[in-house]
Amino acid sequence: MRFMIIVKATKDSEAGVMPSEQLLSEMDKFNEELAKAGVRLAAEGLHPSSKGARVRFSGPKRTVTDGPFAETKELIAGFWLWQVKWKE
Repeated sequence: MRFMIIVKATKDSEAGVMPSEQLLSEMDKFNEELAKAGVRLAAEGLHPSSKGARVRFSGPKRTVTDGPFAETKELIAGFWLWQVKWKE
């Protein structure tokens, strides 16, 4: 089974503020444990929405809108892709 674990954005992540050194160190350790267990397929942090763009597809037409996306209530700051034998 494959799962995407989503890290919600915060005011700090949207402002481009990096997590503390302690939190980064703990995330690195956690990511290493996931990799050693063969669970982690990918893990990425994302830029603030102000640096992003949204592409909308409507038939052959493409519309690109630059960020930020204030109308979005739940922004994503990062994600993991895990492969596990069962959800639990």
